[in-house]
Amino acid sequence: MFVDELISAATSFGLELDGGQLDAFEKFFRLVVEQNRTMNLTTLTEPHDFAVKHVIDSLSAWDDEIFRGDETLIDVGTGAGFPGVALKIFRPRLKLCLIDSLNKRVEFLRRVVTQLELDDVEIFHGRAEELARQKNFRERFDIVTSRAVARLNVLAEYCLPFATVGGKFVALKGKSFREELSEARAAIKILGGGKVVVREPKLPTLDEIRAVIFVDKKFPTPQKFPRRENVIRTVVLK
Repeated sequence: MFVDELISAATSFGLELDGGQLDAFEKFFRLVVEQNRTMNLTTLTEPHDFAVKHVIDSLSAWDDEIFRGDETLIDVGTGAGFPGVALKIFRPRLKLCLIDSLNKRVEFLRRVVTQLELDDVEIFHGRAEELARQKNFRERFDIVTSRAVARLNVLAEYCLPFATVGGKFVALKGKSFREELSEARAAIKILGGGKVVVREPKLPTLDEIRAVIFVDKKFPTPQKFPRRENVIRTVVLK
């Protein structure tokens, strides 16, 4: 049973989920698995894998010193809704914005938000490098999250323009995080980033390396960023 797997994983990770949260996560799991039959959302559809590698991995980004509960959070390239939807279920007071470049995923997420009865959630179809240039998005969010989207030097240019000065960019990364961080430090500085803190959570039952990288937004991002996608991915900021 998915709920049993989630309770076990959460307990091992030091998290306590109430009945309402468990019900919401179970509905979310079933919606993803159902949609996955006709659309490639995830390869992780077994209850244990979903509980650990999607839900707990997403919640590993939570930090009580950063997330006070009612911040504005944008999840860039949210895919099936990770980590954004998971964080919203965990702390419903968050004001959540989900963006994704594939309209089919956006339509799925709208169904998720409706069926889970999540309040204060906006969902937009669009590319990060285009939306970040719009007044309603640029430097409007306390927290910007992203998971499994791009290498950190590229991801920083997608994400930091969304963060308000004094806000945070939070990247969930895997085993190559040290190499990615090394190559991204110049870009982070150019894009307005400041102090970087790395946390290495240990997910229950997994030996795989995980890292959560927290970047302070110290200065406004220069207006010429983000650049076009092909330029972001081919011309490295130094």
